Amino acid sequence: MKRGMTYKDSGVDIDAQDEALARIKGYLRETKTPDTLSDLGSFGGLFRVPAGYREPVLVASTDGVGTKLKVAFAAGVHDTVGRDLVNHCVNDIFVQGARPLFFLDYVATGRLDPSILAAVVGGIARGCREHDCALLGGETAEMPDFYAAGEYDVAGTIVGIVEREKIVDGRRIVPGDVMIGLPSAGLHTNGFSLARRLFFDEMRLTVGDPVPGLGKTVGDLLLAEHRSYYRPLAGAVGDGLVKGMAHITGGGLTDNVPRILPEGTRARIERGTWPALPVFEVIGREGGVEEGEMFRVFNMGIGMVAVVSAKDAAALEAHLDRVGEAHYRIGSIVAGARGVEYTP
Repeated sequence: MKRGMTYKDSGVDIDAQDEALARIKGYLRETKTPDTLSDLGSFGGLFRVPAGYREPVLVASTDGVGTKLKVAFAAGVHDTVGRDLVNHCVNDIFVQGARPLFFLDYVATGRLDPSILAAVVGGIARGCREHDCALLGGETAEMPDFYAAGEYDVAGTIVGIVEREKIVDGRRIVPGDVMIGLPSAGLHTNGFSLARRLFFDEMRLTVGDPVPGLGKTVGDLLLAEHRSYYRPLAGAVGDGLVKGMAHITGGGLTDNVPRILPEGTRARIERGTWPALPVFEVIGREGGVEEGEMFRVFNMGIGMVAVVSAKDAAALEAHLDRVGEAHYRIGSIVAGARGVEYTP
């Protein structure tokens, strides 16, 4: 008699899923906050709106890590991309003044490897713990024939909260305000399709090869983690010093700064007012990438821009000095059509 087919025969291993879930249960418990009302295994995550808000507003965002994952696959490093994801999402809601409440993750793969899934979710949990954010739940999908062997995708959704009167939206920005930039650690999670083509196809390097003149491997350089700016800036934002913030992701300074500018205002960015990161020098030089393209694809060494009035700039800088955060005055706001202009 012919043996009946099983789900495992088609490529989905329920036992592997159970093993993976058993590994990650501990991660979720470690991120539980007083407002978390559900445990892993519920159909939906339950979270209580924290007390103490007069008019609470929820702020939500969803994002992924993009083709940076290709570098992680090649390097066999899976415990940093989860933290990248959380930090990226935290920054995206923090620019509106929100503090993170809870996070949901989605991991999809062709064949589930419990150790890889545990590494990815472990990184997500670490990022959540660093922000007092609950990893409320998520989804793991095993999809045979959909992903290449050894590959996966990861995405996340974050929900935060802000008092309505303290929403940071850039409305108060006027000509004469100052832009203060906080440094990035590298590419963060943007521009990897171009970077991978340069390093791997044009320069014919592997993740383990040293980048000429830098003393770091390609993998070390490209997998530098996406920074979060929540901790260094939260105090100043809560005090009302900051009029607007721009998270410098895809689109670079050129496309992201205008997103917070009111009509009739323009950002004038002074090139050379912050240290150039070597990775961008290599990409520009070896790839022959024009400067305008570099500023639209990459963060160019600035991961977050905060806009303050000229009279408050010193106070913000003093705050950043106290918390040990590097910062640079990278330009000012001028009258004109909404956009960015660069000065030599």
